[in-house]
Amino acid sequence: MTSPSPVALVTGGTGGFGRALAVLLRDRGVTAVLADLDGERARATAADLGCPFVALDVTDRAANRAVVEQVEADHGRLDAVFLNAGIAGFDSDQLLDVDGFLRVLDVDLLGVVYGTSAALPALQRAGGGAIVVTASLAGLSPMATDPGYSVAKGGAVAFVRSMAPRLAAEGIRITAVCPGFADTAIIDPIRAAFEEAGFPVLRAEEVAEAMLAAWTSGEPGAAYVVQPGIGAVPYAFKGVPSARTATGETAAVPQALRPPTMR
Repeated sequence: MTSPSPVALVTGGTGGFGRALAVLLRDRGVTAVLADLDGERARATAADLGCPFVALDVTDRAANRAVVEQVEADHGRLDAVFLNAGIAGFDSDQLLDVDGFLRVLDVDLLGVVYGTSAALPALQRAGGGAIVVTASLAGLSPMATDPGYSVAKGGAVAFVRSMAPRLAAEGIRITAVCPGFADTAIIDPIRAAFEEAGFPVLRAEEVAEAMLAAWTSGEPGAAYVVQPGIGAVPYAFKGVPSARTATGETAAVPQALRPPTMR
């Protein structure tokens, strides 16, 4: 059955940002399908929000495809995907915890890649749509306390920027939202440090509003920084020095390396 309203899939849908986003989407008449690890609490949260729930481990490539297929079967279409599932790696005292590092990459980076891959055919069938990736300020300014998280989120931002031109040619807009520290469970291990320092943290609702804006009016490939007191602002990426020819002129990038929209 085709849904009369737009349909959005939200991974990590029953966590802090996901819950706040679900309320915004629901209140705007969007069918928000919440995907998360299976459990009584997750199912109860979705039920309380009045949203459909689907079980999903974002590190499972086949499961991502199956969830998108289920959304299309149940609601007839898919218009937007919020790749929001994420974990941090604060709990290690090792100089480099490789196992923890890889676990964070599996969820925070590969989960984004798998989710994008799974969603693309459905978005193409819908005639276009949007993908919004929850990255982090750590993806733009790496944290010495959490290298795995920093690399994963930095990779997610690079993925969004790299994919944006080719997806734009298909009518699909991909953007990233990069919140600073926010009042969600992910900061629980260091919450006391923020309170002692009087450091402001974002409300989940502030981040959800930025996620919604990224869907409705985001620029392809943009990364929106969200910080207390400033709202959401696009990050200004610095360019790199261009190559020069033997005569000192700026060298043109080979056509084969240009994005589809520039060919």
